[in-house]
Amino acid sequence: MSAAAFFVVSSGRSGTAMLQKALASTPHVEMHHEYMVHIVQPLAVRRYMGLIGADEAEAVLAQTHAAAVRYSTGPQWGDSSNKLSWLIPELAALLPQAKFIHLVRDGRKVAGSYFRKLTEECYDERSTAILAEHAADPARVAPPPPEKKYWWPLPRRDDPLAATFLKIGQFGRIAWHWSEINRVILEALAALPAQQSQFVRLEDLRASPAKLEELYDFLNLPYRKETFAMFARPHNVNRPVDELLEPRQRAQFEAIAGEMMKRLGYASRAEYVVKY
Repeated sequence: MSAAAFFVVSSGRSGTAMLQKALASTPHVEMHHEYMVHIVQPLAVRRYMGLIGADEAEAVLAQTHAAAVRYSTGPQWGDSSNKLSWLIPELAALLPQAKFIHLVRDGRKVAGSYFRKLTEECYDERSTAILAEHAADPARVAPPPPEKKYWWPLPRRDDPLAATFLKIGQFGRIAWHWSEINRVILEALAALPAQQSQFVRLEDLRASPAKLEELYDFLNLPYRKETFAMFARPHNVNRPVDELLEPRQRAQFEAIAGEMMKRLGYASRAEYVVKY
């Protein structure tokens, strides 16, 4: 009998590693963080950009995630991965009963974290240009290797930023990513039955044990009070520093992602600094 599947989808830099660690500590849960990332990240980008169709994406996910769920020895199998955010319809088609947690964080903190801490691993000039060249002519230009730095989605042709994406700088590209990935998640989850998904802000999980307990109830998992303490200190941080955005960055972020900030309930919230 297959395990029950669930997926934490987000923009990344939003507490996915922290939530993975908390859920992994729950008895009888097989929990992963970015399962098969070297396969899934290029797959997600190709699917979003229209380089492959839904059937091809489903075939790969059938061999990875669906197979892992089928052969799991526990009753619950989960993956906390921003890469899966672009593949929700395909996952839902393969695993119709799967549940999804849409985990969000203030986009200013996400963009700042990506920009300061991933440096050449996320939308750097060279890697972005290489993927753009391949995407423009995939039949003649070989794809880059499946390293993370190469495989970050580029705007589709109908996106207002498509023509200028390589010129808006690394921070601007990251701001677009936060806004677009959340748009894609919201659209995909709206097409599923309401009982299959739950929206949660990282800031609320860190502030309220009740919010964390609601999440565990949604997954039909036993909640332990000591789990809340795991959210007191950030995880998956290679540079334990944080700072506010610079005025120029703040203005660019607002221009690109301001509407999504309103949509996710952050427009009226003050920017904060994480204490490590």
